[in-house]
Amino acid sequence: MMARLLGLLLLASLLSACSPRLLLVRGVADELASQGQAEEEDLGLAREAGAFYLKLSESLLRQTPDHLALAESVAGGFTQYSYAFVAFEAERLDGRDARAAQLLRQRAARLYQRAQRHAMTALELHHGGTLLKALQGGQPLAALPALPPEQVGLAYWAAASWGAAISLSKDRPEAVADLPTVQRLAELAWATRPEHGDGALAALLGTLEAARPGGSSARAEALFAQAIAAGGGRNAGVYVGKAESLAQPAGDRAAFDALLRQALAVPGNSLGNQVMRVRAQWLLDSADDLF
Repeated sequence: MMARLLGLLLLASLLSACSPRLLLVRGVADELASQGQAEEEDLGLAREAGAFYLKLSESLLRQTPDHLALAESVAGGFTQYSYAFVAFEAERLDGRDARAAQLLRQRAARLYQRAQRHAMTALELHHGGTLLKALQGGQPLAALPALPPEQVGLAYWAAASWGAAISLSKDRPEAVADLPTVQRLAELAWATRPEHGDGALAALLGTLEAARPGGSSARAEALFAQAIAAGGGRNAGVYVGKAESLAQPAGDRAAFDALLRQALAVPGNSLGNQVMRVRAQWLLDSADDLF
């Protein structure tokens, strides 16, 4: 993977001398977007290569801001990198070095915000700059334009990164005030493709529903049930999400442990499942401190 990315970097550096330049840029963007979807079973290698890939992809995205696939790859990459390697490390450090953990949380929030900006910029370009205003306008979701299927993944990462940034910025009322907009964006994507991401989108909505003031625990339960069904046992994240969003706040240790053990049992070496299995084991090991 690294050799291919180096080749892409060389090609990108030569683009200014090529014609037609835009076609070449978009060709490299297509290739980078496809690389972003590739699986990597080695977490250490993914961490080491991630920063290089993200910087290269981001530089191409600035030249092709309307490239949906690359925007989705970049937004997803920054979100996953922050979640797996920055925010999680902050949690693990918290009991030993509170200052270092706080600095990592601040960095994680900035990375989430970066992901959100890339995703929303691309979505706004494809909606004539009206999507955010419509989401904030308070209209019923049925009155909003339907989200095309090819934009669902991008909307998912926009909402996921935005929500994650808010969760690390609870001391900033202006950030927390965006939570209803985040939920409406996720709802809009869910209305088009509720099964997206092997249940990841439904799990995100379940998390948002459980977290919002006045949220319905029954609806959150239903959304997680849908997420687990859509995942078909392939997505460890939906079990971890339900454990942290519903079982832990309810003080249900038995359900918490059972959900995390289900996450550990999910097969496959996709990067997402590996990250979630590591988190599930850490949560199980920390359960006595959480209850």
